[in-house]
Amino acid sequence: MNWRRYCATAEDTKIAGEEFAAVLRAGDVVLLSGRLGNGKTTFTQGVARGLGVSERVTSPTFTMVRQHRCVNEAGISTLHHADVYRVESIEEVRELALGELVEESAVALVEWGEMASSVFGRDVMNVDFLLDEDEGRTLEVSGALTNERTASLDEWASR
Repeated sequence: MNWRRYCATAEDTKIAGEEFAAVLRAGDVVLLSGRLGNGKTTFTQGVARGLGVSERVTSPTFTMVRQHRCVNEAGISTLHHADVYRVESIEEVRELALGELVEESAVALVEWGEMASSVFGRDVMNVDFLLDEDEGRTLEVSGALTNERTASLDEWASR
């Protein structure tokens, strides 16, 4: 099953991310896919706000992974924000060891997730960003982890 949410502006995308944070559980990996400029980092900034990250969140394009301390009631203490746009091989993605980093009390959001999907297997959520001619975007959520989150995703998509 897939869930969709339309965001007319960048701020709507950030709000969608903030509200998506309520769907997340410790150990989750979320793969963000879409063209350059479709809102992946903006969405992540919203997720970070929803998880109680107080520092500025920017694209980790050149550092590949940024870690942010979270303060929330969901038990998620760290947000790992990765960007694999510049990787040259799937082995580089494996070396990031994101799957191991989220085992305890963290979540990972991976920009350009389609490039890393084979590393994480099926136990992920996917968020695809589809830009329209009016510069709005549709966010489409899918993946095996969504099976456990139907009610919260229904609520998220209805806003």
